[in-house]
Amino acid sequence: MSLRPLLITAGSFLALASLASAAGRQIPGADSVQAVGDRLAARFGPAQAERIRAGVSQVAQRWWAEDGDEQAFASFCEQNFLASDADLSQAFRRFEQLLEQMDGHLHEVRRMLLTPLDLDTGPVTPLDRLLGDVDLAAHVDEDLFRSKAAFVALMNFPVHSLAQRLAEGAGWNRETWARSRMLDRFERRVPASIAQDITRAFTDADQYIADYNIPMGRLITPEGDRPFPKDLTLITHWGLRDQIGSHYGEADGLAKQRMILRVMERIVRQEIPVAVLNNPDLLWCPETNQLLPVPPAKGPIAAGLLAREPDTRYAKFLEVFRAVRKADPYSPTAPTYIDRKFDLDRQIPERQVEALLESVLNSGEVKDLARIIARRLGRPLEPFDIWYTGFKPRGGHSEAELDQIVRAKYPTVAAFSADVPRILRDLGFTQAKADWLAQRIVVDPARGAGHAMGAVRREDQAHLRTRIPATGMDYKGYNIAIHELGHNVEQVFSLNEIDHWFLNGVPNNGFTEAFAFVFQNRDLELLGLGAPGSEARRMEALATLWGTYEIGGVSLVDMRVWRYLYAHPEASPAELREATLAAAREVWNRYFAPVFGVKDQEILAVYSHMIVYGLYLPDYPLGHIIAFQVADKLRRGEFGAEFERMARQGRLTPDAWMRAAVGTPLSTQALLAAARAAIAAQ
Repeated sequence: MSLRPLLITAGSFLALASLASAAGRQIPGADSVQAVGDRLAARFGPAQAERIRAGVSQVAQRWWAEDGDEQAFASFCEQNFLASDADLSQAFRRFEQLLEQMDGHLHEVRRMLLTPLDLDTGPVTPLDRLLGDVDLAAHVDEDLFRSKAAFVALMNFPVHSLAQRLAEGAGWNRETWARSRMLDRFERRVPASIAQDITRAFTDADQYIADYNIPMGRLITPEGDRPFPKDLTLITHWGLRDQIGSHYGEADGLAKQRMILRVMERIVRQEIPVAVLNNPDLLWCPETNQLLPVPPAKGPIAAGLLAREPDTRYAKFLEVFRAVRKADPYSPTAPTYIDRKFDLDRQIPERQVEALLESVLNSGEVKDLARIIARRLGRPLEPFDIWYTGFKPRGGHSEAELDQIVRAKYPTVAAFSADVPRILRDLGFTQAKADWLAQRIVVDPARGAGHAMGAVRREDQAHLRTRIPATGMDYKGYNIAIHELGHNVEQVFSLNEIDHWFLNGVPNNGFTEAFAFVFQNRDLELLGLGAPGSEARRMEALATLWGTYEIGGVSLVDMRVWRYLYAHPEASPAELREATLAAAREVWNRYFAPVFGVKDQEILAVYSHMIVYGLYLPDYPLGHIIAFQVADKLRRGEFGAEFERMARQGRLTPDAWMRAAVGTPLSTQALLAAARAAIAAQ
């Protein structure tokens, strides 16, 4: 099948010129582009004409005044067109080898720069924070363009749109896919200063959230009671959300859940007194928003401590938006951050993602499941029940019992690291493969909630960051660590065993989340508390449906807020706050109020991902949907071998990946059908 690279029409060329002009750049004129294409086509013949014209156009889109005048542009194109297959193959291999090493080493340097911020290595110094803003990789692409090496790729290989990949990708071989992915690297030409601004904005947002801890032991009721353990401190939103889930089945659990809901509402509305954060010296009543000194201290609270947090949450969000928006003029095929997240990163159109989420949110299965949950609870649903955990099998163990089991097993990071080979064997990997994987995964003590950081070059190792306090790992931390281990195993397979480095990884973050969920769902089995049977699988279907319902709503809020930002780029933090709360209410009233019987709830805006990760949230419901399809395939085959086979497919489009992995396209039907059967069994 012939490849049809993205061509520039006269209208689109003028649009690109307008973008470049707005960014303070210039590109060659349309007449110059046409003349260069004509001369090269006459020289190499009609068989090469289409590829020549596409290459010249691609170079022109990204050619700036500092690259040379129109004569320099013409000379470059005429001297660097590669006509033979042998020359094309040699250039492709050279790019692949060099970029793996360049990107890999710079990734490792960046990891070192962030170590004091990401890991629990002691107090963070002002120097550590300054070094966290250093991103040497921001200069690589700029240097590749300035050296004109990037233009060699653009002159000779096609930049494909998502529509082209969806239409033609089924007929491509592995090297064609790899060449297509190589050009993803050069689709955008973002100045290093802008790339550094983006890094700085995300790093600042991450540190804001990492330091956003609520001293739960200092929360009081209006009557003065303190329902939580004195030393309990929870990071928002992860810790607060998981704490809600831990109180189901407790005699006094409902009151605690309602208090945590009130804390969340204060956070998203920015009504929380700034003095509450990380402060063990004050008592706070979330219901009344009153601050009191910790006994035996007496006297009034200083007026400055009573002030609410000054919309910092939304100011950080705006800083991220304004940083990534600076890159818009430099991305011809995806001119907004929203386009880049969906068309380039996820490889699924935004409207298709929204339709997938709505197919769950509007489903009759969700409404039936809500009635089951209300019956189990013996009361009407309340907003925090979006985090109901009653379908997650715990083998008859309470949260406290699970904490005790996990603490005894994993008192330190080293203890968890030493057990990784055994965990992998119990999951279904061979002894040799488990050892091979464990050698390529390093376990680190996280400062925040924990995350997985893959390697970039094959000689490096993936890193699993997990939070283990001095008292030992608790069940929530263990559950997250098993999730992150799933990420790491996928990362190792999809890098170290891939045939082309440009294909390393998975189609989008939803797929790596899917692999992580598959691991996470077996956490109790890995503690020796029994393998899941048919009843457990039915519970998994119900838990997955309810979890997808919850995070699907959160994702729609995230998507709506980004649309608002592009429509109102000059919004203030206060205006963004109100728009975010309005989006949360709108999504709640449309998809949740008919189920919960409660209107105008804003709890869907509490996720920290909205502040830190920039439109990452839709990957979670996609991950649940994909995980359900993948898990069914893994259950019917040899887990380790099937996991490896799937992960080694690399960065195809989601549809192509799913068809090869499980034989069906990405769809919610499998999840809804399984949930329907499980509901009937209830």
